[in-house]
Amino acid sequence: MEHTFVNLGMSPLANAFLSQEHLNCAEKFYPLHTYVCANCFLVQLEEFESPDSIFSDYAYFSSYSDSWLRHAQKYTDLMVEAFGFDETSQVIELASNDGYLLQYFQQKGIPVLGIEPAANVAKVAQEKGIPTLVKFFGVQTAKELVAQGKKADLLLGNNVLAHVPDLNDFVAGMKIVLKENGVLTMEFPHVLQLIQDNLFDTIYHEHFSYFSLLTVEKVFASHGLTLFDVEELPTHGGSLRIYGRHEGFDSIAVGDRISQLKAKEVQAGLNQIEVYVGFGEQVKSTKRQMLSFLIEAKNQGKSIAGYGAPAKANTLLNYCGIRTDLIDYTVDLSPHKQGLFLPGTHIPIYHPDKIRETKPDYLAILPWNIKDEIVSQMDYIREWGGKFVVLIPQVEVIS
Repeated sequence: MEHTFVNLGMSPLANAFLSQEHLNCAEKFYPLHTYVCANCFLVQLEEFESPDSIFSDYAYFSSYSDSWLRHAQKYTDLMVEAFGFDETSQVIELASNDGYLLQYFQQKGIPVLGIEPAANVAKVAQEKGIPTLVKFFGVQTAKELVAQGKKADLLLGNNVLAHVPDLNDFVAGMKIVLKENGVLTMEFPHVLQLIQDNLFDTIYHEHFSYFSLLTVEKVFASHGLTLFDVEELPTHGGSLRIYGRHEGFDSIAVGDRISQLKAKEVQAGLNQIEVYVGFGEQVKSTKRQMLSFLIEAKNQGKSIAGYGAPAKANTLLNYCGIRTDLIDYTVDLSPHKQGLFLPGTHIPIYHPDKIRETKPDYLAILPWNIKDEIVSQMDYIREWGGKFVVLIPQVEVIS
């Protein structure tokens, strides 16, 4: 991996939130340096921290975003309609989080099983009555499931493929646990969108890989899995949902959307190393623009608060060196984050009520992927002339 995609300097783990008593302790920072392979164009980060230490106790609970729950419910309806899953089917979800998605299959009477490495998150799913195994998924776990007579009619994983350090072990495990006529679907951020929309804040240590369809198709094919359909989704700034099946299972034909999207990627230059290597300059220019805006606002005596404490904000703020000198504090709906501090920058996280209390001039929306949800939720800041601002893909004030 000799080609740099983008080097975001040193950064702490994106979900390593700090409590008050840890503020004066040393923090671990790791290089956030992504490379691209000149042969298959897979963009990857080096592995510095074991998955165990990142995921065994995890701060992200999917159920705190309404738009994400709606997305999960729509997916469930779509799968049942397209493939006719019923009470005789087995749905297995990899990285099932707090059961946010499997609950919708369960409501339809379809047997489900979640596999989730974070014990604290899996516990929430188990309490909801969703069978969940606390394990990392790979060849080993897949073999254990098959030995217990469990194979998947539908095998799914949302925002997990990018989080896997050993990609080959993970995909090989999928091949093992998928029924002969089974279908798999995976959702992950699309590297095309990352480049075109400048979404460098979606790069963090938990995301080991960044995929195009051209690349991911090769990965699955090398394990005897054929991708037969793909959808482009708006989630996380632009994601792909790929559909796969066993290589030999030809009763599902490969649809046109596969060749259409590959053609679109080729047109965008995703099969040329120069396109990847040029991304770093674009990122530096965004950083300068962002800092200019914040410094100018501060020089005018304006107050700036943040909304949200997503992992991506930690990449952004650490790379740009934005601390409480520029953003006073941030707020988050998740009680699991309130009262903590952002890693590296030590910006405090409060309950959203703090906004009404301090009446900031600007509210910087850090999870830009759900900005509409936040603008309608926090609309009352207009009462005192407050304005919303998003910092990515470029600085934009929403008056």
